[in-house]
Amino acid sequence: MVGGVGELGLVELGLGGYTPVGLVQNLLECLHVDVGLPWWGAIVAGTVLARTLVFPVMVKGQREAAKLNNHLPAMTKLTNAMNEAKASGNKFEFAKAYSDLMLFQKKHDVNPLRGFLVPLVQAPVFISFFMALRQMSQLPVPSLQSGGVGWFPDLTASDPLYLLPLLVTTSMWAILELGAESGVDNPNLRTMKAVFRIMPLVILPFTISFPTAVFTYWLTSNVFSLLQVGFLRMPAVRRKLGIPDRIKHDPEALPAREGFIKSIKSGWKNAQAAQQLAERERRIKQHLDIAAKGPLRQTFAESPLEPKGGSLPGARKGRPWRDTIG
Repeated sequence: MVGGVGELGLVELGLGGYTPVGLVQNLLECLHVDVGLPWWGAIVAGTVLARTLVFPVMVKGQREAAKLNNHLPAMTKLTNAMNEAKASGNKFEFAKAYSDLMLFQKKHDVNPLRGFLVPLVQAPVFISFFMALRQMSQLPVPSLQSGGVGWFPDLTASDPLYLLPLLVTTSMWAILELGAESGVDNPNLRTMKAVFRIMPLVILPFTISFPTAVFTYWLTSNVFSLLQVGFLRMPAVRRKLGIPDRIKHDPEALPAREGFIKSIKSGWKNAQAAQQLAERERRIKQHLDIAAKGPLRQTFAESPLEPKGGSLPGARKGRPWRDTIG
């Protein structure tokens, strides 16, 4: 029993615990029982608290997105040069272009992979809240059936008026249009955004019957995102947080870009080629270290000091230099 009013605790109902989902359930129970908030208020407060804790990650994401946007033309040129060298089969030019790109990214502290930081943090939070509230609704937690507000008093049931699903869908569109989660209107993401624009409509039929507890969290999180992006667009706030101003590039000045799918395939092939290049350099360095520290090794099939057809004792047939430089 909790709260001294005969209400069963989540542990007694088989919920809670120390998993991410269980910790979310514990947090919501604390806000409901110890703080005294109704269940809908506990969900709203828990969502705001969780989003506030990951706010520094969002600021970091905004900084990285702004830097990436500001250096986009130069990086696109270097990437295109690398692609052209790869297509022509010129390994020397590819190595040079790859080295130039790495040096540029290091000099300006830019790394496209950091753009995945925000979704990597946001996704576990969303999934944990979703699963926690879904479990609590399906059990159900008895007090959750009267813990709603307004037209949805029962948080374990679906919205009878379908207003929450529609509000969530609308807010998702607004987030995608404003770039609230990425913090950048990057030309390289426009194709992705065009695909994601239809996602809210695609998932609506599958989510419309979700419990209102889930939609209460979802809508609160979306509203927080919209307020957050408005806050982070204020010039004074951006200066205080060290977020660079975004440079508006002339589309005509940018090199031609590949399609989204084609660019992914090209990036994967470049990564494979870069890995092969790094492995070859490693083997060459290993070969030079061995040559410098140990006895001379035969790197030719036949000895020039022996008559034709002869070879040094222990010489290997074929192409022995493959053992060192590939």
